[in-house]
Amino acid sequence: MAVHAHPDDEATGTGGVLARYAAEGIRTILVTCTDGGCGDGPGGVKPGDPGHDPAAVAAMRRQELEASCEVLKVSHLETLDYADSGMMGWATNDAPGSFWRTPVEEGAARLAELLRRYQPDVVVTYDENGFYGHPDHIQANRITMAALEMTEQAPKVYWTTAPRSMMQRFGEVMREFGGDWEEPDPEEAATMAEIGLPDDEITTWVDTSAFGGQKFDALAAHASQGENIFFLKMGQKRFTELMGVETFVRVRDTTDAPVPENDLFAGLR
Repeated sequence: MAVHAHPDDEATGTGGVLARYAAEGIRTILVTCTDGGCGDGPGGVKPGDPGHDPAAVAAMRRQELEASCEVLKVSHLETLDYADSGMMGWATNDAPGSFWRTPVEEGAARLAELLRRYQPDVVVTYDENGFYGHPDHIQANRITMAALEMTEQAPKVYWTTAPRSMMQRFGEVMREFGGDWEEPDPEEAATMAEIGLPDDEITTWVDTSAFGGQKFDALAAHASQGENIFFLKMGQKRFTELMGVETFVRVRDTTDAPVPENDLFAGLR
């Protein structure tokens, strides 16, 4: 079970493992917590600008999410449909019904129902900072960890991450493909440098290169957000070269499988 914040998040960080394990005959469950209503509208219109209709954006993104799940062969899609909170500091953070404003206990209780229904062997979500500080990603971590406490299950639990060595490569590739890419100011650069983890702190490296095409196509299914999805600019071949290994930190385990490991199901097979 992968617990994500928005439509399209499933493809970026876990598209490879979802496709790989589906191909191995493992049941895959995607939980998407928000409706994505703070995404771009038709023609790239931004939230808060004239013509941006969050309800219409959410409806469009739901269709794209379903298309992505078809590509990745996700067995079950569950949507909690909280309102997208937008980026940290936006007024939408505190809007009625926003995921960020939702009490953790409420969201956790709903997720706990899904945990009891599906009884996953592995649960994947973000780290405590939501990887890069997005409020909905942080909230997804909070409700996931709280939901696990509400059940008697003991799945392996992973947080998505990226090796710092790869983050350095991202900067090089962004300069190569970004065109109008500008160097971040020192404060922003320092923040970016804290994203991910040193390579030796990553417990789990899963080779998903054989499923790079599916992962790319799943991301491309979210066409309405294409302006914001940098990875689509590099083409499938380069995308697979750069994104062909997905990395995680194992935070809960009862299998005693040794780390580093190359399989989320190590110790369970």
